[in-house]
Amino acid sequence: MYDNKWLVRFFPFLAWFPVNSIVLRGDMMAGITGALVLVPKAMAYAQLSGLPVYFGLYTAFIPAILGALWGSSRQLATGPVAIVSLMTAAALAPLAIPFSEEYIGLALLLTLMVGVIQFSLGVLKLGTIVNFVSHPVILGFMNAAAIIIALSQLDLLLGIPKGRSDSFLVDIWEMFTYLPQTHLPTLAMSVFALVLMLGMKKIPLLAKPSVLVAVVITTLVSFAVGFAHKTSGAPDTIADPAARELVASYAQAQARIDDIKADVTAKTAALRVLEKTNDARAAADLNYQIDLLNLEASGFEQQNKERLQYIRKLGFERADAPEEQSAMLYLQGAVPDGVKTDGQHWHIKKIENGTMNLTGGGDVVGNIPAGLPSFRVPALSLDAFMQLFAAALIIALVAFMESISMAKALAAKTKQRLDPNQELIGQGVANMGGSFFQAYPATGSFTGSVINLQAGAKTGLAMVFNGVFVAITLLFLTPLLYHLPKATLGVIILLAVAGLLTPAAIKHAWKASKADGAVAIVTFCVTLIAAPHLDKGILIGAALALALFLYRTMKPRVAQLGRYADGTLRDVNVNPGLPTSEHVVAMRFDGQLYFANVSYFEDTILEAVAEHPKARYVLVVGDGINNLDATGEEVIQHLNERLHGSGITLVFSGLKKQVLDVMRNTGLFDEIGQQHIFANEDQALAAIYEWLGETGRDDLFCPVSKPQQEQPSSLPALEPGIAR
Repeated sequence: MYDNKWLVRFFPFLAWFPVNSIVLRGDMMAGITGALVLVPKAMAYAQLSGLPVYFGLYTAFIPAILGALWGSSRQLATGPVAIVSLMTAAALAPLAIPFSEEYIGLALLLTLMVGVIQFSLGVLKLGTIVNFVSHPVILGFMNAAAIIIALSQLDLLLGIPKGRSDSFLVDIWEMFTYLPQTHLPTLAMSVFALVLMLGMKKIPLLAKPSVLVAVVITTLVSFAVGFAHKTSGAPDTIADPAARELVASYAQAQARIDDIKADVTAKTAALRVLEKTNDARAAADLNYQIDLLNLEASGFEQQNKERLQYIRKLGFERADAPEEQSAMLYLQGAVPDGVKTDGQHWHIKKIENGTMNLTGGGDVVGNIPAGLPSFRVPALSLDAFMQLFAAALIIALVAFMESISMAKALAAKTKQRLDPNQELIGQGVANMGGSFFQAYPATGSFTGSVINLQAGAKTGLAMVFNGVFVAITLLFLTPLLYHLPKATLGVIILLAVAGLLTPAAIKHAWKASKADGAVAIVTFCVTLIAAPHLDKGILIGAALALALFLYRTMKPRVAQLGRYADGTLRDVNVNPGLPTSEHVVAMRFDGQLYFANVSYFEDTILEAVAEHPKARYVLVVGDGINNLDATGEEVIQHLNERLHGSGITLVFSGLKKQVLDVMRNTGLFDEIGQQHIFANEDQALAAIYEWLGETGRDDLFCPVSKPQQEQPSSLPALEPGIAR
């Protein structure tokens, strides 16, 4: 163990050393076991994020190692997870086309921004900021996200086209219209993979590696039966004139959209230069040109969206030729006599750069670039930064909440001391470092962390070995993944998010508090409706939770008290028929006195006094008052003056030290009078009835005389040392 605390503060992984051979062997086995499960899941999650599958492996490499080295938990596994992958896609999809180079560039910038936010919060020791997002908000968000993730895999599971618009529900509805086009071999592969994984989970020996075994088996089956069929061609290879014109028009419009976007980017850069020169007229003219270009692009995009709905429904039969060669395409059922076809049914999957990418079978992973991720600096852009900042902040907080929740659960089992701020720093370093090696946002993985714990990982070296195994996969094993069906990856995601669906937890929150239950339900509904803009669900849920909290504190419980049979003071509303006094109004206030509720406090006191016209004393039982701000102090001062002017004395009991400190600092303590402030309500009532004398002797509220009770005249007022 290193004694140099300063060095360990900056390099927390030094605290692992020295490591004996037993711990090292256990960490190595845990790392390899975790990596075997992580590799296929990482590819599945990358697909969910809208990035090529190998970006999942990149995210499981560098961030995993850095998160372990600079984090606080020794078992937390950092890498790609379903929720953050979905949030990444939601943040980037409105700005760029998934899988495009622009989309990848924005993903790397988003990763850097998430890392910087997390690192900054950790350095400034602001880990508690995540408490502003309450558990019901996360509960509602997680359940909605689970449904969104599951539905977003339908295209992979059924082999049908997937819409892309500004509304997730609209896309899903459009996808349902393609159900008649379900690719039966893809559906069969999905069912096969699902049965495999669920079946192996029931076999103890195969439960842990069930995902890996299913990946190997479905990949072998895919290769053996020729599951994947891909080809490409130009629009002029389509024999039908109407279909050819439709596809050609789409390609031309897409090319024009790309040109417009490039022009807008150049003009936006020029606009920033003009704004610095204060040339308002030229800037206004350039702004006008940019608006016209955006309007033109929007028109082309709308036209292409309508064209794409027809294109996706086109089915072709292809003249017999090798798939790597171009060949004529005929509409299904319209093949001329004498023309021999290859026997496959083809659909247009994508049109890029004027070329049609067609599929005649199931979708597979395909070529994965061999080798480690290259160093790449994220492209910094003010426009992109402004567009991504809100999403980056939400992802940073949600990712950290997922990480710290998992880390706390692990620490409870391992008895390890956890530092939330150091964990924030670790996650920040992981994402900042990962952004330079083509990783998208990573966070603590539930599955990987549990595997680490169960496999006996004692230090973060387990995740270092995990990262090394992923690197070996990237270097040598990627060719073996070519025929891996994407349907299998869809099933992996489906099973992974099944645990996020927790309607019982929402029901439990409703039983605990109707307000918290409502927050969870509203967050769930908003997240589902606003998708893919998932940040709206979190923001609206958090705002609602804070608003309900403020509302509750604005009208805290105020009880008018009566004398119970055992001599204690209790709420007359809870215990009807308790004796009260016409001379003394006793009230208990449960909550802090601050600007938002102090008027309510004043109003309830005055209303109670109005209902008891003969009252000469108002006793405020202040055991539940935890804080007093400047507004509260001022209102009490005015209330005391007002009551005093009406011949009524204000008396306090049970005030806590922090409340008394405010009263002493402002002089309110002296204005009320030390003789009117008591340690408890019994002392206060005894003194009040001594002051009342004969007037209060027969009062039902009067304390019962006891032989051991001190005489009221000898009762001391509240001293600083006995404040409660």
